[in-house]
Amino acid sequence: MHNDTRIAVDLAKSVFEIGVSSQPGKVSRRLRVTREKFLPTMAQLPQGTVIMEACGSAHYWARENQKLGHSVVLLPAQHVKPYVLRDKTDRMDVNGLLEASRNENIRPVPIKSPEQQLLASLHRLRSAWMGDRTARLNTLRGLLRERGVFIPVGAEHVVPHVWAAIEDADSAIPDALRLLFSEACQEIRDFERRIKDCERQLEALAKQMPDVQRLLTIPGIGLITATALVAFVGDIRRFPSSRHFASYLGIVPRERSSALIRRLGGISKRGDIYIRMLLIHGARSVLRAAQTQKRPDRLRAWALRLRDHQCYNKAAVALANKLARIVWAVWRQPEATFISVPHAG
Repeated sequence: MHNDTRIAVDLAKSVFEIGVSSQPGKVSRRLRVTREKFLPTMAQLPQGTVIMEACGSAHYWARENQKLGHSVVLLPAQHVKPYVLRDKTDRMDVNGLLEASRNENIRPVPIKSPEQQLLASLHRLRSAWMGDRTARLNTLRGLLRERGVFIPVGAEHVVPHVWAAIEDADSAIPDALRLLFSEACQEIRDFERRIKDCERQLEALAKQMPDVQRLLTIPGIGLITATALVAFVGDIRRFPSSRHFASYLGIVPRERSSALIRRLGGISKRGDIYIRMLLIHGARSVLRAAQTQKRPDRLRAWALRLRDHQCYNKAAVALANKLARIVWAVWRQPEATFISVPHAG
């Protein structure tokens, strides 16, 4: 067994490219195998460090290679791309993986467990159905607006108003569109039913996860955000500080500094856009609720002061940054929960 042996694998749907390297800058052996022969081939290779891009099916293949005795490193695809020289081929992708794996500044992606992938699958399905539902709602709004039928703001008003217009024989909806509009309304109801089914599954799984239950004690962190954090972040202990975690989520200022001049801009927007969106929405809900409280706690009082000195959106993003840091602190402690501290003023 060679501890310095690195095995780069360029994953694909049907044909995998494998490169074995025992010293930097040199590939001693190359293999090209089908998906069915991939694991038997990996079992015959000397145990070493398997390097793959964190792309589709990567987490499954990573777990399978770990069972064979290999250690596995998943690298972010966007960080491997600069190491692919000249034309892009499977062989060059393997070379790029080997070079990128030797860069200590590239942080590996944690391998997801089957439980984490289950949560992630539920979130992906829910997000897709939410997008389809929104598309149907906007389509109905636009088509009815062309007929002079205007629906009040709010997704809950669309289907009742459309059905009322369909049942009204004197409405401006042509007969050729009434059946199709009715089917579109039924599609919306079907999407809503599927979304609720996903949320029930998430709620049932959350009851079995102590990490999720602790995260639910934090203001602005509900069922969807807590389960998404557990699904997509994985092990919170890989972040040495709360600032590293906030930076990973892309809710810290983008910096363009040189010499003695420091320039800070808007947020970097790196990391998972889905989790960042959930945290900012959660911060908005906390800020909105704080406006009606007579004696807000220290966290909400700080957010209100920031809103008064800055704009509402900046205060919401700053509060999301604060919530991310609280998430890091609560998540790292096995028995920790968020405790609301009253505002002294």
